[in-house]
Amino acid sequence: MKDVKIVAIVGMSGSGKSVAVDYLTEKGIPKVYFGGMIYKEMERRGIERTEDGESEKHFREMIRETEGKDWVVKQVIDETHKLIEAGQKRIVLDGVYSWTEYKTLKHEFPGELTFIAIVVQKKLRHKRVAVRPDRPFNAKEIQERDRSEIENLEKGGPIAMADYYILNDGSIKDMHEKLDVILKEIEF
Repeated sequence: MKDVKIVAIVGMSGSGKSVAVDYLTEKGIPKVYFGGMIYKEMERRGIERTEDGESEKHFREMIRETEGKDWVVKQVIDETHKLIEAGQKRIVLDGVYSWTEYKTLKHEFPGELTFIAIVVQKKLRHKRVAVRPDRPFNAKEIQERDRSEIENLEKGGPIAMADYYILNDGSIKDMHEKLDVILKEIEF
C-alpha cells in the first residue's frame, strides 16, 4: 500500500482521543470508528442504545466474547481497505480498545500504521469525564469504566505500546500543536 499512512488514536476515557480525532477529521482525513462498528451491529440486531451507554458496553463485551476478540477489528480492517481502494492515503482509526486489536492492526498494516496515545493524569481525566456534555460519569462510574476497559477489553496494551505519546494536560490548542509535531515527523 504505497504512500498510505494510518494513525490510530488510543487512550482512556477522558484523555482527549475524540478531540484529537476531530482535529484530524476537520482537516479532511477520514476516520474509521471502532464504536461505529458496534453501533451498526447493534442496530442490525435490533438492540437499542441506552443513554447511559450500558447497552453499548454490554454489547461490546459480548460481541468480543461470542464472535472473538478480533470481531470489531476485522470490521475496521474491511472499512479501512475500502477507503484505501477508494484512493485515500491518510486515515485515522478511532477507538482501538484491545491488545488483540493492536496486534491484528500491526500485522495487517505493517509500515503504514502509527499508534498515538493521548494520556493525562487520572484526576484530570476523571474531572473531564464528569463535565463532558455527552454521557458524563460520576466518580464511581468512571472508575468502573476504567476497570472494565482494562480488565475486560485489555485497553492498557495498545496505550503502553503506542509509538508516540501526547500528554494532554493543557489547552486544546496545546494538544493540537503536539499532534502536529508528530504528524509532521511521520509525514502524515
